[in-house]
Amino acid sequence: MTVMIFMTTWNAFLLPFILTNSAEMRTLPVAIGNIVGRQIEYQTHFAASTLATIPIVIVFLFFQRRIVSGIITGALKQ
Repeated sequence: MTVMIFMTTWNAFLLPFILTNSAEMRTLPVAIGNIVGRQIEYQTHFAASTLATIPIVIVFLFFQRRIVSGIITGALKQ
């Protein structure tokens, strides 16, 4: 559950987009959206997206055993 909440919070776009009014307070997905809106350089967009996924991958690798065991436990019939 912790990993899912972290991923949802990390990837939040709409609420931070609405509530923030300065560039310093924007989250990473909102900043990437602004980059894409201003320029058409795909290299910059892909590099920013890759850097944004690194923390999610690290959290997944850290909790991988718990995630897999939870999936297996939920899939077994008892």
